[in-house]
Amino acid sequence: MFVQRTRVLQISLLAIFSAFVVELIFGLVSNSLALITDSIHALLDSVVTVVLLLAARWAIKPPDAEHTYGHGKIESLGGLIGGMAIFLIACFFIYESISRLQSPPPNILPGLFAIIGGLYTIGIGLFRIIILRRSIKKIGGATLKADFYHALMDLGSTVVAIIGIVLVSYGLYFGDFVAALILGVLLAALSVKLVYKTALDLTDVISPELVETVREISTDTDGVMEAGSILMRRSGDMIFADVTISLRGDTSFEKAHEISASVEKNIRNKIPNASAVIHFEPDWKDVPLDAKILEIAKGMEGVRGVHNVSTHKTKGKTYSNLHVMVDRGINLLSAHKISELIEQKIQEQIPDITHATIHLEPFVTVPEKFNVEDTETEEKIKSILEKYSDIKRIGRILSLKFENILKIDIDCSFDKELSIEKVHDLTSEIEHVIRAEIKNAVITIHPEPD
Repeated sequence: MFVQRTRVLQISLLAIFSAFVVELIFGLVSNSLALITDSIHALLDSVVTVVLLLAARWAIKPPDAEHTYGHGKIESLGGLIGGMAIFLIACFFIYESISRLQSPPPNILPGLFAIIGGLYTIGIGLFRIIILRRSIKKIGGATLKADFYHALMDLGSTVVAIIGIVLVSYGLYFGDFVAALILGVLLAALSVKLVYKTALDLTDVISPELVETVREISTDTDGVMEAGSILMRRSGDMIFADVTISLRGDTSFEKAHEISASVEKNIRNKIPNASAVIHFEPDWKDVPLDAKILEIAKGMEGVRGVHNVSTHKTKGKTYSNLHVMVDRGINLLSAHKISELIEQKIQEQIPDITHATIHLEPFVTVPEKFNVEDTETEEKIKSILEKYSDIKRIGRILSLKFENILKIDIDCSFDKELSIEKVHDLTSEIEHVIRAEIKNAVITIHPEPD
């Protein structure tokens, strides 16, 4: 977009500079003071357009170490300078219109040649207004708006100059004053509006409606509980947003990242020129107690794993049970200290918990790659399983060895009507018996209905 703006401003610059040359030559030839004055105005407008062009070009530069948000603000600065120039020129018009009313008629009156020069400038003004207005609708930008107001001012000043030439020829000097005064007041109002708008851009003002839109987009995204602080700013065409969202406290990091990416994508789809940075925070307000306890225990030093977390109430008091895995090489005293710290942390963060019972278990690291199957061990396991009448069918027994660790996977079938509690008790007993026979075994039993 910045590249398109610079091209439009280049065309506008060439057009207004040609108007300066034509008006100056025709004004000198025809002795038209109004046309010469308007040519000086066209020259000044050419200088302002050069300023806007440079601002638009500098705004194209990508972000760097000193401008991490890019250089889009330079365009707003260019618009501010352009607006101030318009205001000064408008004041000059008002002053000139009042001065002409009080001045005597000129000795040398301009003729048809001066009007022709003015008509050329009117044509240039109309051409600039059309291309600038179309570009503003398509790509926008403070520099294009400033140059559009300049083009309006050029057209108006040239019309005033021609009206002045015609009216002076007929002795109606007051017409020149009224036209110039109206133009000056109008341009002053437009320039104040432009200066105000670009000044607000430079102070990082942002529409509250736009902030609310980002908030709605964020909260409507699946997984987001609520949106917190939203910081937004505009730099050129780009809108930057820092959004803080709340997620369930038990949300995994991977899932939190996925939700954040969805929020960013939804904002970009709704506001195409937006760049959003999403920050997520845990919210435990509506998270079940079991999940809270799980996260607390997992975060404690020395804990290698947590499972089977449950809570229950008795006589108005809440109790918790959880299984915590610690390194199998540490002694009982060290493991007990870990469990005490976990219980203390749980009661600090969840005062409703009266007591937490922690079952300590040894943690065995299971390697990703094992050596060849151990058929001798598999036969030993099969003989143990055959002693249990509740096992209807023995399926696959896979025993893989890695250094001094055995990874054992067992498939076996039980009566389909057997309760899951009974199956759990049986598999736990079988695992215990196998571990008594085979040291350093990591056992997984997969029960299936028969």
